[in-house]
Amino acid sequence: MMSAILRRAKETLLTEIEGIKNLLDRLDSEFEKAVDLLFSCQGKVILTGMGKSGLIGQKIASTLTSTGTPSIFLHPADSYHGDLGLITSKDVVIAIALSGETEEVIKMLGHIQAMDIPLIGMTGHPESTLARNATVHLSVAVEKEACPLGLAPTTSTTATLALGDALAMCLLEKRNFREEDFAVFHPGGSLGKKLLVTVGDLMISGSRLPLVEEMTPMRETIHQLSEKLLGIVVVVDQSGSLTGVFTVGDLMRLVEKQIDFLNSPIKNFMSRNPRSTDADTLAAKTLHTMQIHAITCLVVIKEKKPIGILQIYDILRAGIY
Repeated sequence: MMSAILRRAKETLLTEIEGIKNLLDRLDSEFEKAVDLLFSCQGKVILTGMGKSGLIGQKIASTLTSTGTPSIFLHPADSYHGDLGLITSKDVVIAIALSGETEEVIKMLGHIQAMDIPLIGMTGHPESTLARNATVHLSVAVEKEACPLGLAPTTSTTATLALGDALAMCLLEKRNFREEDFAVFHPGGSLGKKLLVTVGDLMISGSRLPLVEEMTPMRETIHQLSEKLLGIVVVVDQSGSLTGVFTVGDLMRLVEKQIDFLNSPIKNFMSRNPRSTDADTLAAKTLHTMQIHAITCLVVIKEKKPIGILQIYDILRAGIY
């Protein structure tokens, strides 16, 4: 006689298997449009979602990145506190929300539409706000969750993850991604990658580094933000040592407060004592630090002087996660 534990385990697996099988009947031209949008993307693919949908989004982003499609996960709650600066006009966004009404995700729609960025919505409700505003809608609806209470996302998250894998594999094939290409992202395996790649290998430096002195007027600082398109400006003193940073999020908050700041020096508004790293630090270690402290960008310094900027999506694009 089967125990209650084994019975529940088998019912869970069978329910989730059925959820994935049901996706087969919903694969149509919309899925093909999604693949074409991602294939033609000139920038990066940005995954977003709250809670468990967000965790699934992070995994899909990692799979896409390691198979030739540079991707990053952007937390929707962070997005409207400055991190929207990570999204550029060349990107494609994949938003995951089973209900299609998740408040934090819906708040991003205006910015995405204003920039005319393609949006792929993955929801369980085709009439939801997210589905109706998406360039392409991919249904991840399931008949029932594996949770016996019908509460915990189980079948739905499994189906979403499987559909994300389907997108990644179609793109892999469409790009003629080969074993040699995979090896570029995984030299000696993922462990070898983590042990070899340093911050200096991935950082943005030289003329692309947005540097301003403390007494630089805000008007010129904003020009640097706009010109360098990194969402951050690094502030130094007269000796060239790092003293602070100023981000797109900081600018948005100043605008909201309606402060007259354009002719004031950046010194008055910068964030002091920003977190930093050095070029010899392993990228994998730096990624862990960024995840722990919810940071998307770090200043790279040498003898207290900034020499580069490392963004989290550059680490992920390198296949380190």
